[in-house]
Amino acid sequence: MADVEKGNTTQINHRVAINGTPANGQDQQPLWNPSQAYATRQPSRIGNPGALGLFSFASTTFILSLVNVSTRGVTTPNIVVGMAIFTGGLVQLLAGMWEFPRGNVFGATAFSSYGAFWMSYATILLPSSGIVASYTSPAELDNALGIYLITWFIFTTLMGIGAARKNMGFIALFFFLSLTFLLLAVSKFTGSIVCNTAGGALGIVTAFIAYYCAVSELLVFEESYFSLPLGVISKRSA
Repeated sequence: MADVEKGNTTQINHRVAINGTPANGQDQQPLWNPSQAYATRQPSRIGNPGALGLFSFASTTFILSLVNVSTRGVTTPNIVVGMAIFTGGLVQLLAGMWEFPRGNVFGATAFSSYGAFWMSYATILLPSSGIVASYTSPAELDNALGIYLITWFIFTTLMGIGAARKNMGFIALFFFLSLTFLLLAVSKFTGSIVCNTAGGALGIVTAFIAYYCAVSELLVFEESYFSLPLGVISKRSA
């Protein structure tokens, strides 16, 4: 282990001349040599937040998708506001923030972004926000929501490209989520009830895929009797 890692810095020369000649004439090493790793990155002690983020996303998506297919005659989406703010929003955002110190940029980007999506969606539904009331006609509101949803379709498609070398579970998740956003956006642009129902049905499929991925992340090898495969894809070689 290097002296810096041990906390022993007394044997490291702090007096090196600019031309590389030791200041005191002795054979001493420079303070920093780029060819040597004085300190190695230590594994993060933060637990894997993947299961938390996926469960939060899956549950919130499941509830909204049930509303989109008019389950039990429920068509007003306001029931999802609480879930969208706290579970799909806040909890998923925290999962994304915890992914950063673990070095998982993909997970951090996904969880943080979709946490923000759910909180922004809940804000639209809140009467006190005044967003819905600011539109003068239902047609204008539907077109605005279509723009909102098509933007998330684009983002999700790009995230799907990023997931192409992760595993089959994540590829399926982003594929169906992209289709869900696309169909919901089309339903807003065209007023098609069929597209809205189809988007809700695909949202339910997406939620169950997310549930599967979440359980797979939860089943730690040392603490579980079995595991759920995600379909590992071989990584690129240097």
